[in-house]
Amino acid sequence: MEKSVIVVLFILLLIAVLPTNALLASKGTESIVNQDMISMNSNISSLVYDLNSSPFNISYADWTEKWWQWTYSIPWNKNPSYDDTGEHCDENQQGPVWFLTQAFEHPVERTCNIPQDTALLITILNSECSFAEFKELKTEEELLECAKNMQDLVTGAKASLNNITIPNMDKYRVQTDLFNFTLPQDNILNITAQTTQAVADGNWLFLKPLPPGKYELKVKGEIDPKISVNETGGNEYNGPIGWNQTTTYNLLIK
Repeated sequence: MEKSVIVVLFILLLIAVLPTNALLASKGTESIVNQDMISMNSNISSLVYDLNSSPFNISYADWTEKWWQWTYSIPWNKNPSYDDTGEHCDENQQGPVWFLTQAFEHPVERTCNIPQDTALLITILNSECSFAEFKELKTEEELLECAKNMQDLVTGAKASLNNITIPNMDKYRVQTDLFNFTLPQDNILNITAQTTQAVADGNWLFLKPLPPGKYELKVKGEIDPKISVNETGGNEYNGPIGWNQTTTYNLLIK
């Protein structure tokens, strides 16, 4: 008799629990991510590398130099900056940090598969001056002033992860020292293929590796609406003008 009661109780308990488990299984990883996002709501800043940190033993500023070297190494037809879908998200990506870009002249929504344990560095808005682009500039100090003047046009930076606002984005502005980059044929600057030196200044978002799952990342920079592209003194890629669009990334971390 006691065994029968135990069996009945076990069956009733199983029936009560099964629908909940089945529901969680049907949602898979996405359910887990939603729970994680709720818990991180009060401390989402912990997902962002501190400005004075050295992710993977490389300084924040040096990582931004690597971002510029990466974006300039990719020819126009495969460059993720002009990709409206995310088709080229993995172009020339390697190592523990992947680089993401803004959109030019119109909002875009990109879908990207990101390897697990990979950090993400995305520009909000940034500026760069090189000897190849500004032949009248002769020193590192002149390049720095050039980049700073363009970046000073930026009036704000915004980002959110799964609709949770990441606070204090304006503080993540980084200036670099002098660095090299190499332009291939058919480069996005539309100048002769060459290696040159540059200095950059920009607002960035540097996310630590996220748990496996689905995420929606949105970023947007703000500039003075009275400023035109001709006032920057550069071409359309090396400054913030035109890149102040909402860029949405649908990220699948796996």
